[in-house]
Amino acid sequence: MAVIQPDLPQGTLDMLILKTVAAGPIHGYAIAQRLLQISNDVLQVRQGSLYPALHRLENKKLLVAEWKATDTGREAKFYRLTRTGRKQLEAESQNWDHLRDAIELVMRSREGEPA
Repeated sequence: MAVIQPDLPQGTLDMLILKTVAAGPIHGYAIAQRLLQISNDVLQVRQGSLYPALHRLENKKLLVAEWKATDTGREAKFYRLTRTGRKQLEAESQNWDHLRDAIELVMRSREGEPA
């Protein structure tokens, strides 16, 4: 069976990164692996999307990063949520819940049902 790689709506990757980093300091490769694991291999974030998003979130002061050694001894940039990032994650989570509920209403409606 073929695995479908869904297109993420604009801004969703940022929210997913913030949510993943909220659990504690983590490096980029581990963020991608964690998203893949949690989503049961559906959300495969490529480096070409992940690292620009991480830089964007750093520039917006939603994440801070520091270089540290990984479990393998290699140096990597570990990201952590800022207070502003935590507030942004909360706001985006509420918006996502609202949007998801609205989409579910539309998708569960029956054809020919009055609006």
